[in-house]
Amino acid sequence: MKKAVKIFLITLALTLGIGAAATYSLWKDIVIKDNGDNGATDSLTDTAEAENSLVQIEAIPSPTPTPYEEYDITIMAVGDNLLHKRIVSVGLKDDGSYDFHFLFEPIQEYLDKADISIINQETIMAGNEKGLDGYPYFNSPVEVAQAISDAGFDVVLQATNHTYDMGIDGMMNACEVWEQYPSVTMIGMHKDAEDEHDIPIIEVKDKKIAILNYTYAPNLGAVPSELKGHLNILCAIKEGSKTGEVDYTTLNPEVIEDIKKAKEMADFVIVCPHWGTEYMTQPSSYQVKFADQMTEAGADLILGTHPHVPEPVEWVESDNGNKSLCYYSLGNYVSTQQQGESMLEEMAWVVLHVTEDDIYIDEDKTGVVPMVMHYKMNPMRYDNIYMLDDYTEELAAEHGIHSWGGVNLTLEKLEGYSDEIIRGWRLNSSYVLQQ
Repeated sequence: MKKAVKIFLITLALTLGIGAAATYSLWKDIVIKDNGDNGATDSLTDTAEAENSLVQIEAIPSPTPTPYEEYDITIMAVGDNLLHKRIVSVGLKDDGSYDFHFLFEPIQEYLDKADISIINQETIMAGNEKGLDGYPYFNSPVEVAQAISDAGFDVVLQATNHTYDMGIDGMMNACEVWEQYPSVTMIGMHKDAEDEHDIPIIEVKDKKIAILNYTYAPNLGAVPSELKGHLNILCAIKEGSKTGEVDYTTLNPEVIEDIKKAKEMADFVIVCPHWGTEYMTQPSSYQVKFADQMTEAGADLILGTHPHVPEPVEWVESDNGNKSLCYYSLGNYVSTQQQGESMLEEMAWVVLHVTEDDIYIDEDKTGVVPMVMHYKMNPMRYDNIYMLDDYTEELAAEHGIHSWGGVNLTLEKLEGYSDEIIRGWRLNSSYVLQQ
């Protein structure tokens, strides 16, 4: 009998123990609440509060990411700074030095507004001590560089057919002139040949803009061996030529390689070729071919110079799906040339829109602000640069170009040139300044 009772009690104790263990998660909270300040349950209370806190933290919603703030980058470019003698003479001061700040005062508002501003320096600054000269072998005063820098230009294009006018020494002197103005990125010409394939990049906020510059050749029909690496050449050298004879119909393969390299390094690629046929207001077949090849390689914007007259603006779409906007020729910025079309000039105004995932040309804000180069005669001298919007019939009637004979420049003709060449890309000057 005692043995049976003992077995019963042992069985009951085991049953109660197993039941208690099985239901611990249900009754532990009750014990904690009932015992209040009982020190034995403090650790249980802390554990419960911690678990509740974790639940509450996980329930807090994640903050909404700050939206990417989209913005615009504005690129402004003008054509050939073609410093004929009668323009240089206007800059001469009584003490024998020169000052050319007046050249850029008419466009200062646009320079101040642009994020990147570009000018093509047609003539070389080889050093005043070498003797200043004009066409056909230019040497312009070094003070021109100071005026360009002070005006606020960011980039100067120095690869032109006149870069070699004063020889390789003149080019090296010009490189040293530009070294005095670190705010200006001079491209197209190199003091060190090893720098030939360096990719010039301008940074605006979080975007990198690559800008490349090439000239079809110097005024020799050939590229001397001493120029190798010092001047960016657009056209190929004829196969087998020992004198560096230029093949004007074939693009230099190094240009393609530079563009591809730039595309890998930058968000947007600008190519500035010195090309085309002088005084032709329509692009040549090789300009069209080269534009397509450069676009296929990765060019996003093409800004052409050299013909001394404006040429059309158009989209270029290559077979691989790439697309670029091509200004075949901006014409001149300053000159005293004799062709009526040369007095009409293009200021390229390009607006890039930047989103979180893209950068592209905003066509609605992009185009050409047409300008007029105005000079006087007796003596011939630079007078002013006008926006075509502000030019008048009275100014056209007193333009110095009439003194050459055979040219009847009128406001109506200038407007006609604009309609024929610039077409639907014309921008009103006041609209641009109000953007």
